[in-house]
Amino acid sequence: MIEAIPDILSKDQCAAIIASLSDEGFEDGRKTAGGRAAKVKRNEQLGTNAPDKKAIQAQILDALETAKRFRRFAFPATVAKPIVSRYRVGMEYGLHVDNAILASGVRSDLSVTVFLNEPETYQGGELEILSGFGPVQIKLPAGAAIVYPSSTLHRVLPVTAGERLAAVTWVQSRVRDPARREILIDLDLARSKLESTAPKAEETDRAGRAYANLLRMWAEN
Repeated sequence: MIEAIPDILSKDQCAAIIASLSDEGFEDGRKTAGGRAAKVKRNEQLGTNAPDKKAIQAQILDALETAKRFRRFAFPATVAKPIVSRYRVGMEYGLHVDNAILASGVRSDLSVTVFLNEPETYQGGELEILSGFGPVQIKLPAGAAIVYPSSTLHRVLPVTAGERLAAVTWVQSRVRDPARREILIDLDLARSKLESTAPKAEETDRAGRAYANLLRMWAEN
């Protein structure tokens, strides 16, 4: 499943992050790519010594942690420290699959892109995910996030004007199996609907019990 989540960051938060960035803070993005990905990655990312890097990472992690819709979709056990990436004209990230185990030891079950600047400020730069229904191209407003399985082939198309700014991170989910996550997400939606329309009904309690017991059965630490 692919999930778009609006307003992970506010417009003001995105503007403040962008204002804090400087050319000197960016380095070659290939430093954090492994295997085949390093051969197709052409972008820049906020470097280790960038003065505001830790504060930006903490802000994005806090925003994800407090986003109810993100938690209900991803079941996060661990979220990796985000990487702030920049794509200028001619830059792209060719077709690749994310590393299964990150250098930090986090298993990548889900990938997350948080868009930092508005889509009309640059041309190209769409995130393209190859799904079972064909390629899906995604370009969201500033502050919105897209969450998708790390197992999918995906790419960032070439930027042809302006520059694309985004933060990317990865989630180790408490529910590793994507099919089980999808079942839980669907059941959670049904449970929530029943709680609002028939809060005292027996089927509402049964749906809640089924959700809790499946999560108990499938969740990992």
